[in-house]
Amino acid sequence: MKITILGCGTSTGVPMVGCSCRVCSSGDPRDKRSRASILIRHQERNILVDTSTDLRTQALRQGIDAIDAVLFTHAHADHVNGIDDLRGFYFSHRNIVPCYGSAGTLKILQSGFRYIFQEHECSGYAPLLTAHEISAPFELFGLKIIPVPLIHGKTASLGYRIGSFAYLTDCSAIPESSMELLHGLQLLVIDGLRWSGHPFHFNIEGAIAATRKLSVPRIVLTHLTHETAYSDRGKLPAGVEFAYDGLEFELPPD
Repeated sequence: MKITILGCGTSTGVPMVGCSCRVCSSGDPRDKRSRASILIRHQERNILVDTSTDLRTQALRQGIDAIDAVLFTHAHADHVNGIDDLRGFYFSHRNIVPCYGSAGTLKILQSGFRYIFQEHECSGYAPLLTAHEISAPFELFGLKIIPVPLIHGKTASLGYRIGSFAYLTDCSAIPESSMELLHGLQLLVIDGLRWSGHPFHFNIEGAIAATRKLSVPRIVLTHLTHETAYSDRGKLPAGVEFAYDGLEFELPPD
């Protein structure tokens, strides 16, 4: 199983429009962050997690030629507004792709992007996705996908565990029942927005503290703002690192 960080940035991306701070003006390519998303590749299948605002750019950069399924974490704009970029994959393969998410997330998507899920009469636009509500583990292309309920400020989001890997973006707390789903991980990619606090996201210290008892050997912080320079990685404890766009991992599927 190969995991690629397509984007590790917060909702504004980095550089942020109109900003010339040390990170936004940095020459380090690892400080250039598109909106948060990952790709999971297994047995020649591509599973996309979220259709970020920057999906087209991410797909071109990584040479992605097909998407076989989409997992949605939640319906905030930076995680779903690239959904129309799935059309390019449909034009190439004519496949209507299954997508998965919570009931609340799918309701918002089907309302805001109705044409993505059903053909309008005489529109000429074919649907791109079929929606599948999830609330329990399910099988996808030979992988066991475990949804992990998370708290995202005053709302909810879903993380996902696959084998010894978990992806927990956009969260400010992990319920104890969800912590029970995360034991035995080898790799955890988790929201670690910035050094200072935030009401809807873990900051860096919060993400590390929340997952300390899991004893994960490799923790990667994502959804990073322009407050966080990649060069600051020396401040992190052993076993914790910053994500960057294009970072890849190889793990056994279970």
